[in-house]
Amino acid sequence: MPHRTFFWFIFPTALAMVLFIGMPIVSSFFQSLHIETEQVLVEVENCDPFGCKKEIRVDVEASKKLEEENPFGRFNGFNTYLDRNHLAFNEISDAWNNSSNFSEFKDVVLNLPFYKALLFTLSFCFVVTPPVIILGFIVALSMNTLAKSIKTFAIFGAILPMIVTPLIGSLVLFWMIDSQGIIGATIQILFNDPNLSLKASSTLTWITLFTYGVWHTTPFAFIVFYAALQTVPQDPLEAAIIDGASRFQRVRHIVIPHLYPVATFIILISLMDNFRVFEPIIGFSAEGVAQSLSWMIYQDLRNENKMLFGSAGATSMLTIIGIAILLTPVLIRTWKEFKTQR
Repeated sequence: MPHRTFFWFIFPTALAMVLFIGMPIVSSFFQSLHIETEQVLVEVENCDPFGCKKEIRVDVEASKKLEEENPFGRFNGFNTYLDRNHLAFNEISDAWNNSSNFSEFKDVVLNLPFYKALLFTLSFCFVVTPPVIILGFIVALSMNTLAKSIKTFAIFGAILPMIVTPLIGSLVLFWMIDSQGIIGATIQILFNDPNLSLKASSTLTWITLFTYGVWHTTPFAFIVFYAALQTVPQDPLEAAIIDGASRFQRVRHIVIPHLYPVATFIILISLMDNFRVFEPIIGFSAEGVAQSLSWMIYQDLRNENKMLFGSAGATSMLTIIGIAILLTPVLIRTWKEFKTQR
């Protein structure tokens, strides 16, 4: 009976995970092993009053029939993973053999589409996540000490960046840093340079994207930390006050250890969220200097000639593997701490 009760308790969650996580992953993997069917080309003779000439055209009916016979496309195995737009092993091997020094080799590799996108994605994760954790904790501590009369309005103001959709938020900030926007114009006045622009270089654009990421994600960390602060036991805090501990000492030795599990949860969610960075790149029109793995998938699915489902599937699977690798150290540490506590 207990086993049956547990089964029916866990069944809805397991079913939801299979339907909304397992099946999409399997579908993406299966699609990544196929590429689009080739269009059927025919040579036709086109005649006019000035003579006849031969042209190559697409046989629409034959191409459509071929797609119906192979709805998933042509089987390509793992070749899509190895092509130039993904892992590019052949190109990396050639670069290693032909480069005179490591700097030249690095430049070649980081100009390959997948590694260029991976570099920005990882940079966004590791640059944005730490400030989000720190600022979210500081804001939560500050908010916890406010008077109840103003706390509601302060909390609403603090979570406003998270309420605004990422695309709209990035567009607003994009307009603000424009030369005619309030931030861009102020910077020009401060440095007395009418040509100074935050959009002038790839480095400044990356910094702007990182700043937006911190601004947009910090409210999530704040809300979780603020909720966790309400669970901090008061007895140790009161005892510390009686013993003469300062506010900093109480926070360091009582509050922070109590919030370790919450901080781990925020780190996991933030890393996963930042790894799929996409909307800021579109909102800031930064595609020329910043591409992410999610942006690569978007580009594959809006290809001018044909949607590249196989390429998008391969990028999706590599992204999932990247997230798993990124989260593994945190999960291992959490598991070890859990076993120690037991």
